[in-house]
Amino acid sequence: MQDKITRVLKAIADPTRREIFHALVVASAAMPITQISGQFQISRQGVTKHLRTLEDAGLIHINSKGRERYCFADAEPLKEVNHWLKFYERFWDDSLNNLGTYLDQPS
Repeated sequence: MQDKITRVLKAIADPTRREIFHALVVASAAMPITQISGQFQISRQGVTKHLRTLEDAGLIHINSKGRERYCFADAEPLKEVNHWLKFYERFWDDSLNNLGTYLDQPS
């Protein structure tokens, strides 16, 4: 089974999924799948596959109300990715600082 970070990175690796997620975040409300599908030049079935990947990553939640299914964004899983990236940000900051210190030393 994939870990959470892997699922999130897989989900946001695709530009269409990023656009879908962004549209849901900007909407700040649940959107019906039909409305989401209308924004893309792919079939509803294609959009549904993208939504399933986003849902598996925990980036969206889908609720049914009557015949319609509504999606809403949940950016919480991005915090874990951000935390993971911060380690590497510190690594590069430290490495560049060490390089700068080394280069500043007199010959």
